[in-house]
Amino acid sequence: MTTLDPQIDSHRSQEEELAQLRAEVAAWRERFAASKVRDLAFVNSGGEIAPLFTPLDTAGDADMSLPGSFPYTRGIHPTGYRGRLWTMRQFAGFGSAHDTNARYKFLLEHGQTGLSVAFDFPTLMGYDSDHPRSEGEVGKCGVAISSLADMESLFDGIPLDKVSTSMTINGPAIILYCFYIAAAEKQGVDASKLQGTIQNDILKEYMAQHAWVYPIEPALRLIVDGFEWSAKHAPRWNTISISGYHIREAGSTAAQELAFTLADGFTYVERGVARGLKIDDFAPRLSFFWDIHNDFFEEIAKLRAARRIWARHMRDRFGAKDPRSWAMRFHSQTAGVTLTAAQPMNNVVRVAYQAMAAALGGTQSLHTNSMDETLALPTEHSVQVALRTQQILAFESGVPNVIDPLGGSYYVEALTDKLETEAESLFEEIERAGGVVRALETGWFQRRIAESAARQQWEIEQHRRIIVGVNDFIVENDELTIPLLKIGDTEREQRTRLAELRATRNNELVSRRLDALKAAARTTENLVPHILDCARAYATLFEIRAAMEEVFGAYREPVFF
Repeated sequence: MTTLDPQIDSHRSQEEELAQLRAEVAAWRERFAASKVRDLAFVNSGGEIAPLFTPLDTAGDADMSLPGSFPYTRGIHPTGYRGRLWTMRQFAGFGSAHDTNARYKFLLEHGQTGLSVAFDFPTLMGYDSDHPRSEGEVGKCGVAISSLADMESLFDGIPLDKVSTSMTINGPAIILYCFYIAAAEKQGVDASKLQGTIQNDILKEYMAQHAWVYPIEPALRLIVDGFEWSAKHAPRWNTISISGYHIREAGSTAAQELAFTLADGFTYVERGVARGLKIDDFAPRLSFFWDIHNDFFEEIAKLRAARRIWARHMRDRFGAKDPRSWAMRFHSQTAGVTLTAAQPMNNVVRVAYQAMAAALGGTQSLHTNSMDETLALPTEHSVQVALRTQQILAFESGVPNVIDPLGGSYYVEALTDKLETEAESLFEEIERAGGVVRALETGWFQRRIAESAARQQWEIEQHRRIIVGVNDFIVENDELTIPLLKIGDTEREQRTRLAELRATRNNELVSRRLDALKAAARTTENLVPHILDCARAYATLFEIRAAMEEVFGAYREPVFF
């Protein structure tokens, strides 16, 4: 019997084809089970991987949206990299502001298209270079910035209305942001013209990286103060970069990185709305930062899933109306934790594959790690190789020619769906744990990440995961060495600069402005104008940190293990 309705015929035909495919796959799996398979774990960060993917794994559930359209699975821009390449933003900073200024000019001369500031550990913790706790660490793992004077030197000869700058700092982020704004003012550049990002993601610090200053609640207040002030005065600035990078570097799986980072993002949105801010006034300036690990397809799927989850929650859960609030913009960095000290030249290859995954996943900006970063801060030669890796990818590989070229891949689509499902399941677990803040206070996040890290280490030690040059393909008596960057006596130089600063500034003005900051901190007033006034008067980083710490207290992590 035949039907006159072609739609019914088409539906029956599709069902019959799927039924036939199910039978064929079942027969194939039976044959596969009896075939010889290498004695190796076929896994990604989330566990075992099926050997084959077909239309059965995505049937009836494929995301057919187009680039630039909700929910942005295939990218937030309709033209992809045909319209604009990702920003090549190499993370850099070492020694003094003067040293790093020279490195920035070197990178810009060699084709870098955005700046990214790496601060030393004392700066990350809010200490001046001459503080006792800074001894031995000044300028070692990033640039030392203790005042507006240092920030001015850092960007000397670099017009801040012409570059986009990213600053990776969290606990004292609002202070460094004000130093940057004040430095721009010294150049005659208004805050409204500034473009860039400050990481400013304190929740992941309590979770993974541990560079905090204040307890959770006052730290969140400062972040929302930044949202509020910047929406009015610096509308082109991204006031936060919600970071999965450090969560993944601490040992999480891809699904945990995805879920924990997005949960942090939702918490920031909730706090902004609770302050009385209109979601579409601040949400378009929220950005993200992802780690690009070794599993090529898992990382691409993670980025696709991240965009889709964010878009759906922002529109349907939070009621954002502006499509810019739905569209997730993000920076990516190749995974530092995957770099090896053994056979360091192999890191060039690892980074190239990771960079390609970031591009295929649709990143808006990218840092490629240098081969020597597991041994020291990178030399000019190694950072040039890392930058050239991006340029070869951009101009020789053909990757930017097509938007989301892996869209429609049975494996990538199924993996995107799987990561999304796992993330939603983890959101439910976080809610049962009391929400992000409560789960941090009880150590729920910290334990989950530690468990994942321990499992990954066990897999390496048991040779279930092969790390080339580390647990296999080892070269005995490997004498290959590469030149390493040596940091000069930055600490002595910084101490001299700070002594001169304190001797020549208006110390009475500094004292008055610090007192005004403390008084405002005891109220609900937005603190950005007060911090900015302190920065303009050349109050130092630790002086401003200490003024607020007197009111807020300092964070002390509970013992969880």
